[in-house]
This record gives sequence, structure tokens and C-alpha cells, in this order.
Amino acid sequence: MKRLPFIAFLVCCLLLPACGGAKVKEYRVKVVNEYPHDIGAYTQGLFFFGNSLIETTGQYGESSLREVDLESGKILRKVDFNSKYFAEGSVAMDGDLFILTWTNKVAFRYDPETFAYRGTLGWPKEGWGLTTDGKRLIISDGTSNLYFVDKSFKIQKTIKARLDGRPVRLLNELEWIDGKIWANVYMTDLILIINPEDGAVEATVDCSGLLPQSLRTDDTDVLNGIACLGKRVFLTGKNWPRLYEVRLERK
Repeated sequence: MKRLPFIAFLVCCLLLPACGGAKVKEYRVKVVNEYPHDIGAYTQGLFFFGNSLIETTGQYGESSLREVDLESGKILRKVDFNSKYFAEGSVAMDGDLFILTWTNKVAFRYDPETFAYRGTLGWPKEGWGLTTDGKRLIISDGTSNLYFVDKSFKIQKTIKARLDGRPVRLLNELEWIDGKIWANVYMTDLILIINPEDGAVEATVDCSGLLPQSLRTDDTDVLNGIACLGKRVFLTGKNWPRLYEVRLERK
């Protein structure tokens, strides 16, 4: 996957004036608190179920569903997936916990209270990020599309994320915060805040430098993992040793 052309494209989008409509707001993150995070966790999905931090991790032979203690980073319980599955985004809605897979074209349904398996659903596209507006599930597939689906994964609506009128692809981890969709752009330190009605990017969040160089190793991968607990926002990355509570500041 080629990184430089797309990153250059993003930079150009941020520097050019908006093509009509409201100007895109620009934020950076300020660390409020930091917590331990399992450096072996290839984070794909991150969300709170009540006060419980739930995380799904990827990689073939390493994919898992976990409940994690926020303060210590300790794994409280864990379900490992068959090595043929690469787990992706996850979220709970209406008493079910849903987990995407990357290219297996299935999603799993679990009991969020007990982690008991409840069933498998078909999904014809790649699975990347997953969140909910409380009524529908919202799925990203690595393109600029965001799919609103019901609990049977039937598509109800599709929007295309656009930054200054241009489609933005590689939408990955998702989180619903204050009526907007937050989407991490894979392979970058950028989060987009997207209007769920029309896909317009209303704000960008610059997360560069969130994990300091002193904590990076050869195994450290990209930013990926957005969770919200009330008004508190948490970010981490794949194989990161820290999970950060952050607030936004205008650039």
C-alpha cells in the first residue's frame, strides 16, 4: 500500500481553502491522562460498554476480544479467535456485541455481558471500523464510504466522507461522539470528525507526536483506537504501550 501519495493528498486538502460551505476546523490533541496498554495488542476496535473498556485486536493467529482494566491495562477476560480470522472493529448495540473481520466476509455477534458467542452474520465487503449511532451500526471498509446498517447488516444508507469536497479514503477505526462520526485515517496521525448526514468532514484532529519517540520500538504501529466515556476521549495505537485520555485544542 502506497503511503506517500495519499499523505501528500491530505496535506494539500488541509492547506487549500474549502470549496464552499463552512471552513473545516482544525484541532490538535492535548494529553490529559495516560494509562498502560498491552504492547502486544494490535488494536482494531476500542469502545466502552458501560464503564468497561472493550478492545478487539487483529492479526491472523492473534485476534481477540478483550475486556481491559483502564487503570492498569490488565486483561480481565479474553476470547481468542480461530487463526483464519483477522478481527477488526467492534461495538455494542441493543444488547449485542458485534465484531467485524477484515476479509472473511463475516461478522460475529457476542453477548457483551458474558462474551458468549451468539452467531455469525454475512458482510460482503472488507471490515475495518465499526460504531453505532444508537439505532444503526456504522461500518467502514477502507474506502471513503461509511455504511449505516441494521442488526442483520442490511445496508440502510451509505455516505461518502469528503474533506473540502474531496473523498477521503482509508477510513478505519470509528467512534460516535456528540452526534458525529470520528474516523481515524489509516497510516496517518489524522482523525476526521464527520457529519453523519452528508459525509462532510467538519473538523480534523492532528494526533502527531501523541506517542513519544522514546516509547516507540520496531513493533510500534500506527494510531488506531478511539473510545469515548461520557465526555472523555481515549486514543491508542497498534502495539502501543500507552492509552491516552485527550482533549481537543484549536490549532
